[in-house]
Amino acid sequence: MVGARMLSVAGLGVALAGCAELGPDYQIPPQASVNAPAANGAFLSGGLAVSNAPLPDQWWHLFDDPVLDGLIEKTLAGNTDLRVAQANLERSDALLAEVRSRRDISIVADVETSYTQQSAQAVLSHVQPPRHGIYNVGITMSYDLDLFGAIRRGIEAASAENEAAVAARDLARINVAAETARAYSDLCNAGNQIDVVQHAIVIQEQSLSLTQQLITNGRIAPFEEERQRSPIEVNRSLLAPLRARQQNAAFRLATLMGLPPGQYDRSLLACHTPLKLRTPLPTGDGQALLKRRPDVRAAERRLAAASAEIGVVTAELYPDIRLGASIGSTGALTNAFSPLTNRFAIGPQITWDLHRSAIRDRIAAAQAHDRASLAYFDGVVLTALRETEASLDTYAATLDRLDHLEAARDEALRVSQRTEQLRRGGKVGGLVALDAQRAWVIAEIAVSLTQEDVNNNQITAFLALGGGWR
Repeated sequence: MVGARMLSVAGLGVALAGCAELGPDYQIPPQASVNAPAANGAFLSGGLAVSNAPLPDQWWHLFDDPVLDGLIEKTLAGNTDLRVAQANLERSDALLAEVRSRRDISIVADVETSYTQQSAQAVLSHVQPPRHGIYNVGITMSYDLDLFGAIRRGIEAASAENEAAVAARDLARINVAAETARAYSDLCNAGNQIDVVQHAIVIQEQSLSLTQQLITNGRIAPFEEERQRSPIEVNRSLLAPLRARQQNAAFRLATLMGLPPGQYDRSLLACHTPLKLRTPLPTGDGQALLKRRPDVRAAERRLAAASAEIGVVTAELYPDIRLGASIGSTGALTNAFSPLTNRFAIGPQITWDLHRSAIRDRIAAAQAHDRASLAYFDGVVLTALRETEASLDTYAATLDRLDHLEAARDEALRVSQRTEQLRRGGKVGGLVALDAQRAWVIAEIAVSLTQEDVNNNQITAFLALGGGWR
């Protein structure tokens, strides 16, 4: 008889469990910014400096610098921010597993024993009650039928939040890779600028030496020596800050790897060549960008979670039905596990919150949170597109400036070489030749400073493009 009742209750549970989830079935709203045609086409900025080729998975390989490749590999392995992001992801995995476990049968075991005496005065008795040992042993099992999908919607929300945590980890990886490339670029550009300034000092010292000879021979006024010493000291004053920048960049690289600054790689200070990107910067299109950028992915997943939460709260309007069963034994130890102490129970348990207005208020709050999540998602999409367009526009403008400065430097070099030939032929004086050399060095300094801007803008563009992670 009992078995038949259990089968009928279980059959009822299976039949009711086929009910669909409440709340909206998530999909990105058609009016979302991510679906706009302008968000899915080619980028407007960049011109010939960029191409529509897909961004590679590891964009720093485009610089073709093995040292940079090795540095990024080390920072991705040891960076402390990445360790935090990975731990947060593992915590999210555990929370998701806990939510999924709500679909399982709940089993609780109780074991209790005591030696007890009741209070005689509590029952208005003047006779001391007997003392005896009692016990309670039992197992209780229950299963939530989840008729209206509260658990399933909860799992949907937790899964979306977990995917947002994955995107947050990817965002941390992108930032670490970009900061590593930027620190290495700063180090190499500082080394390059040190070389250029030292070359300028050498030329200025040669000019000063020639000026001193002319003063000795009475051909020019003595104040010319003081006039030429001033720019030499100005250039010498630049060397210490440049060396400090180079050293500080090496410290940054060490801490990005998870090491103390004192353990920086001293061999890195030998880099005196700026990073070179020998092909147009690959960008892909807007559609690929929005799928790739972790912050966009995270915002979209949080929108999905907010949509699922509406279903979780809506299910509170309806009863929560559980199937339960328990078996155990309770009584005196002298009669343990006898027919007089054994017990069992089986049947459904229904919980229904009848405070409807409060539930509807929570539904309204969940719907408002969903609208806010959509607005935030739209904002992240628009920001991603703006950052990309702005970084590509700035990069193209800086690259154009570098082209003009390199042309001016090359022309100054040709003038310097021709002037030097004329000086050797006795057709111009040494000061004229040195002035031509100074003009070339000034142009070289301008090129070196702009080359640093180009590298920084390249890295900023790669960061805006989402870093190229799958």
